[in-house]
Amino acid sequence: MSLFRTELRRLTKRRFTRYMTLLGLLVLATVVIGVFFSNQKIGAEQLARAERQADQQYQEQVRYIEQERVACEQAKTAGTPNDGRYPDDCSMITPPSRDQIEAQWFLPSTFDFRETFDETLIPFAAILALVGFVIGASFVGAEWSTGGMMNLLLWRPKRLTVLLTKLAALLTGILAVTLPAAVLWFAGFWAVASFRGSTEKMTSGVWQSFMLTGLRGVVLVLVLTTIGFALASLGRHTAMALGGVVAVMVVGQFGLGILLAMANVRWAEAFLLPTYALAWMTKTVTLQDWNSCNATFNGSCEPDTLDITWQQSSVLLSVGVVVILGAALWAMRRRDIS
Repeated sequence: MSLFRTELRRLTKRRFTRYMTLLGLLVLATVVIGVFFSNQKIGAEQLARAERQADQQYQEQVRYIEQERVACEQAKTAGTPNDGRYPDDCSMITPPSRDQIEAQWFLPSTFDFRETFDETLIPFAAILALVGFVIGASFVGAEWSTGGMMNLLLWRPKRLTVLLTKLAALLTGILAVTLPAAVLWFAGFWAVASFRGSTEKMTSGVWQSFMLTGLRGVVLVLVLTTIGFALASLGRHTAMALGGVVAVMVVGQFGLGILLAMANVRWAEAFLLPTYALAWMTKTVTLQDWNSCNATFNGSCEPDTLDITWQQSSVLLSVGVVVILGAALWAMRRRDIS
């Protein structure tokens, strides 16, 4: 009997795997439905309503400014101190011009596929990465805690082969869920844009950019699944992976962020893992140092910037996977299993 097919069947038959996968997919579906009902398609009716609201806002501003100008003149005539509320010349109090109040400010939210879809791939990858991490940790962690791993090694004594086959089955199962979910995610938001927004200006270059971002999201899901699997195998328990990620994110990242902020460390976000995960998905994260000031010709202040790129993130992710998975394989090979 094939060990890979056995492990894949074991993965799909586990109730925890099914429930966790279903929960993740329900969350994704909820996001799509929520976006659908929170957006509207912009048509002639919405544009006309926005124009009316802009006119109304303009008239209110005119009435308010006129009242303020009259109050200024009355205060000036009476010699009442205004505490800097009014200028010396009351004629300077003038309403804005009509074109300064734009109708687009009053338009309802609409989903522009070209402008907005790229942003939705970040929560998509984050939700499935969390699902993969927990399933991966539980898949191997349960084997260690129940003694199933020891029984399996009696049948297949090649330790590294067993562990890597389990990982391959796990990644295959996660990939079998992630890819169809990605297709449905694309289709769902295309439907949202069709009925509640716009699908205009979609070019081959835009589609290619979306596909590459989605591919990076799939890679992130597989990486975090592998890390969860390796941590649980390293600690011989699911709690090792879950406790480890809580320690890293709460103590290591949150605490480190506070410490760096208190120490006024420049580019503090460059030391935090979420920055690199975001850079991996968005290709570039630009950090700004507002303590520095580079004067421009018009007198404004431009802060220094630091770019965190997806290439840098890929190095960090690769090193993390190699170190953690390598430690799990080394421990599997060296330790006493009983």
